[in-house]
Amino acid sequence: MPAYAVIGAQWGDEGKGKIIDFLAENAAVIARYSGGNNAGHTVINDAGTFKLHLVPSGICWPHVMNVIGNGVVVDPDVLLKEISENKLDPSRLAVSDRAHLIMPYHVALDRLEEQRRGSSAIGTTGRGVGPAYVDKVSRLGLRVGELLDPEDLSLRLPDIVAFKNEIITKIYGGEPIELDSVFELTMRWATELAAFIRPVEDLIAEVLESDGNVIIEGAQGALLDLDHGTYPYVTSSNPTVGGSLTGLGMGPNSYGGVAGVYKAYCTRVGAGPFPTEIEGELGDRIREMAGEFGVTTGRARRIGWFDGVAGRYAARVNGFDGMIITRLDTLDGWEEIKVCVAYEIDGVRTDQFPVDAVMLSRAKPVYETIPGWTESTRAITRASQLNSGAKAYIERLEDLVGVQAKIISTGPRREETLVLTDLIPK
Repeated sequence: MPAYAVIGAQWGDEGKGKIIDFLAENAAVIARYSGGNNAGHTVINDAGTFKLHLVPSGICWPHVMNVIGNGVVVDPDVLLKEISENKLDPSRLAVSDRAHLIMPYHVALDRLEEQRRGSSAIGTTGRGVGPAYVDKVSRLGLRVGELLDPEDLSLRLPDIVAFKNEIITKIYGGEPIELDSVFELTMRWATELAAFIRPVEDLIAEVLESDGNVIIEGAQGALLDLDHGTYPYVTSSNPTVGGSLTGLGMGPNSYGGVAGVYKAYCTRVGAGPFPTEIEGELGDRIREMAGEFGVTTGRARRIGWFDGVAGRYAARVNGFDGMIITRLDTLDGWEEIKVCVAYEIDGVRTDQFPVDAVMLSRAKPVYETIPGWTESTRAITRASQLNSGAKAYIERLEDLVGVQAKIISTGPRREETLVLTDLIPK
C-alpha cells in the first residue's frame, strides 16, 4: 500500500490530531516528519483525552506503530513524559536515530532571543525548536543516535557548551549552562530512550513493501512553512509535503494521496499577517465557543473567516487531492458567514497569495457573504444528515480551494466524523 499524507492547510491548529486518530484504524504506521514539541495535537476518544506534542496521534490503536522521523527535533524530557503517560513501549513507538536533540541551551537561547526582540518578537513557543534547527544546519547539532555513544558525546559536548555559553552570557547577558549537568542529562536520556531509537527509514520501507498503510502526520500548517509560509512569521521546519520526504527518508513515488486539513474558519497563533482576522466581540465569541486556545502554550488563538486565497495557495503548494474540513459545527446557528474570495492590495484586486509578509499585511480581504444555517451539524455521520446550508458552504469551499472535500469533522470525538469519500483504502 502507498503512504498518505495529512497536512495542515492553514496556520496550524486545524484539528489534525483528531483526523489522524480517526484514520489510524486502517494504518500500520503513523509517522511524524517535522517540527518539535512546539506542536500540539488533541485526540478525544473512548479512552479519554490525549494532548500530544511529539508522539504521533495513532497511539490509541494497539496495532499501530508510531514513528518520529529524522525531520523532527526532539526534547527527550518531553518525549519521555509522553511515553510514560501513554504507557508506550518500543513495539508501539520508534524514534529516528537521525532526529536532532533539543538541548537545554537551545531552550535558553530561544527565550533570550524572544526577550531581545521585545515588541517585534516572532511569537515562538520558547521550546528551543528554532535554535535546534539552526544547529542542525550549522552542523553543531546532536542527533538522537549519538546518545548511544557516550564516549564520543563526552568529546563533543565541551566545545559546544562553551560556544553556546559565550553567546548566552556575552550577547544576551544570561546565565551559563553547566556542562556536567548537561552530560548527566544525556546519560539519563540514553538509558531511558535506547530501546526506542532505530533507523525508521527501514521500518517505513518494510511496511510499504508489505502492503501496509502509512499515514504521514503533519505538524503546524502550510502557511507556517519555512520556505512557503508567511516568512519571517513561520516555524523552523517544512510542514508542507516536501518536508515529509526529507523528514522521513521517503521517495515521492511512495504516496497514494495528500490531503489538506482546513478549519471551517481560520485561526493563527503568534505574530504575523492575518488578512481575515476578526477582532472584537465576534472573534471573542467564536474563540470561546470553540475553545480556541493553544494546546502547547495555552495562548488565545486569533480568529478569522475562511481565507479562500490562502487555502487555494496551500492546495497548490502541496498538491492536495482531498480536503478535510474541521470545526464545521462551530458555525451552526450563524445567520450569515463570510468567506474571503480575493484580496485587494494597494487598490488592486488579486486572487494570488503573496508570501511576502509586508505585502500580505496590506491585503484587504474581499468577502462573499454566504447564508448560514440553523440546523445542527454536531456529531452527524451521514451525508443525508447534512442540511442544505452547510452543504452549500462546503461546496463553496471546494470551489475556492479547487479540491474535493472528503471528510468533515462534526465534533472533537473520533466518531463525530462524516466521510463523504474514502480517503484511504480499507
